[in-house]
Amino acid sequence: MLIAGFPAGAWGTNCYLVAPAAGEECVIIDPGHQAAQGVEEAIAKHRLKPVAVVLTHGHLDHVASVVPVCGAHDVPAWIHPADRFMMSDPEKALGRSIGLPLLGELTVGEPDDVRELADGAELKLAGLELTVAHAPGHTKGSVTFRMPEQTDVPSVFFSGDLLFAGSIGRTDLPGGDHGEILQSLARVVLPLDDSTVVLSGHGPQTSIGRERATNPFLREVAAGLGDGTQEPAPRRGM
Repeated sequence: MLIAGFPAGAWGTNCYLVAPAAGEECVIIDPGHQAAQGVEEAIAKHRLKPVAVVLTHGHLDHVASVVPVCGAHDVPAWIHPADRFMMSDPEKALGRSIGLPLLGELTVGEPDDVRELADGAELKLAGLELTVAHAPGHTKGSVTFRMPEQTDVPSVFFSGDLLFAGSIGRTDLPGGDHGEILQSLARVVLPLDDSTVVLSGHGPQTSIGRERATNPFLREVAAGLGDGTQEPAPRRGM
């Protein structure tokens, strides 16, 4: 399996291109702010053919390049319906203005083909299997994508802004809810095997085992102490 990832734009959002191997079809995860050039470079380097864009949530730093990327390759974008409005109205999702200079760099709106994700859906795209889990808390429509374990390859978990190395997603923006994100951690993350590789929306790669042992939020949830009263996580991204 091939996973080509890079941090993009002002918020360093991780964009991933996933394919069975070089020279094959691929899925693009979270092409955010200023990600289009990096996407094209990865496609050329690995000789990939995109078939879909899939989005962990609707914040601008994860969706800002959806329109040009989908348009360039004539592919659909998948997003949870609760976050779909954010593609056309990013400022409403943030509860504040993001600034005219930044807006001037963006193509705000939906691509021609938008499809909606549902909890538990099994997406079969580009020869890959992606299991969708609705994981609200960072936004109402946050989701994760999990790929099953293969021979000599552990399961891979694209956590979006639910789980980071050493932290979790911020919950102080519209649609965020700290108690809800803790519930999502308990329901979606804790059942995963320790060997599962975590590729998050911001920051470095980690594993479920490492986060279970060291992440203070996940440890409290695992101990049954996560009741929504603890201090919010350090901010990453939007």
